[in-house]
Amino acid sequence: MNKGSRHKARRAAVQALYQWQLTQQAPGDIEDHFILDHEMNDVDVDYFHHLVREIPLHMHELDDHISPHLDRKLNDIDPVELACLRIGTYEFEFQPEIPYKVILNEAVELAKTFGAEHGHKYVNAILDKIATGLRAREIQAERSTA
Repeated sequence: MNKGSRHKARRAAVQALYQWQLTQQAPGDIEDHFILDHEMNDVDVDYFHHLVREIPLHMHELDDHISPHLDRKLNDIDPVELACLRIGTYEFEFQPEIPYKVILNEAVELAKTFGAEHGHKYVNAILDKIATGLRAREIQAERSTA
């Protein structure tokens, strides 16, 4: 599995989660339609499925990590930025094998690709605060070796 395929899985997941947030369709239905309608070559399809299934299941827990760091209500966050925040927060919490900097960089890139003009800065600032809580040991270890 190459790194690009996981990046493409996140790209597809942002789009699928965006659709889920707006339509409230079942994540499985969105997955099926997404795979039929999009070119999925070189995509880590298993990881795409994993994100699109797991993030809705953990949405309330993820939102509880996100909400304290927001300057507005969760419902007022741009849906693309919210999808990026949920993916990043999910990976911080449930994918400990992925370095926090990789997660942060991926989320910022996704926000640059799909979000509003300065949305990536917002996503970066929020996820940086969330990482401080969820990845405190990893961040501390990195700073002590720098």
